[in-house]
Amino acid sequence: MNLLIGGKREARRTYGLDELALAPGLSNIDPDDIAVGLEIGSLKLDIPILASAMDGAVDVRLAICMSELGGVAVLNGEGLQTRYENPDELIAQIIKEPVETIVPLIQQLYRAPVCEELVAQRVREIKQDGGRAVLSFTPLGTRFAEAAMDAGVDAIVIQSTVTTLTYRSSKGPSTDLAKFCATSKVPVIIGNSVTYDGTFELMQAGAAAILVGVGPGAACTTRRVLGLGVPQATAIADAAAARDDYQNSSGRYVPIIADGGLRTGGDVCKAIACGADAVMMGQPIASSFEAPGHGYHWGMATSSIGLPRGTRIKVGQAASLEQILLGPATKDDGTMNFVGALKLGMGTCGAATIKEMQQVELLVAPTLQSEGKRHQSDQRIGMGT
Repeated sequence: MNLLIGGKREARRTYGLDELALAPGLSNIDPDDIAVGLEIGSLKLDIPILASAMDGAVDVRLAICMSELGGVAVLNGEGLQTRYENPDELIAQIIKEPVETIVPLIQQLYRAPVCEELVAQRVREIKQDGGRAVLSFTPLGTRFAEAAMDAGVDAIVIQSTVTTLTYRSSKGPSTDLAKFCATSKVPVIIGNSVTYDGTFELMQAGAAAILVGVGPGAACTTRRVLGLGVPQATAIADAAAARDDYQNSSGRYVPIIADGGLRTGGDVCKAIACGADAVMMGQPIASSFEAPGHGYHWGMATSSIGLPRGTRIKVGQAASLEQILLGPATKDDGTMNFVGALKLGMGTCGAATIKEMQQVELLVAPTLQSEGKRHQSDQRIGMGT
């Protein structure tokens, strides 16, 4: 529904995950009987969670650990890990830098060139210890993807603030996404998208999965810098509609991955209910003991030379990656045991599979977070934090 905002200009009403609630189903299902696995081409995951390609969240060690727990971590193929042989000391600089000068420091550190040999080396390091290797590149950085493929990468992510099939510039064409997907030796995940038409076109180009979300991430400032973004609930639902229509017309199913703004188990449950097949997380992963940022997290576009669209934030070190993903939770605020929360939420809604969860009843409930929670809010505990 469009609303008149003045003159002849109308605006569409959209929804964030915080505005929604899930209605319980008519039957409960044992969480142990619920299936949450995910397939992206030849990439098979036991849990529908990907770690975001941010240098404070993912390095080789975390990628291996994430694989052991059933998910996959995406390494930034144009980040510190592929610009420097020993990036830990650079990360330590970023952590210690005063807030007033952190953006110029990050811009400086990311000016070093990406090294193709380091791209291949990181893939080999992950693979040699049994991990799944997935690397992310910008559309212009896909020239480094061949080195990753030759080293045995399991999937490639092509990612930018908004990735579209069509790119117009007087300087010449950008990456031919359809050709890249057609010739790739591994599944190609493309993002980010937040519209029906944009998602449909990326699927037509051959994407194996689509990342959905512009600006909701904890370290992202795109929405302030550009005024750009679609609230995550609406973005996921629009992309899921494109997925379903594309499947009906082509016979091919392309998973939707909700990327950004997912802070709690409830957020994950609602993202799936809006139509997502999986989620990608940055901030929760960055808060694990294993994360390279030691409790700090910064956006992928913070390093932009002309217009940074991210910042460094302190997220703290909450627990091990295993506790954050699989429990047991030692906090009551929904920030641990994401898989357990998803399974229990699905069981309470009467959904035994991800596809069934995508059909549960959604409610518009803007007071869901605050109703009856005054004491928690006053004491800054539980849902009041």
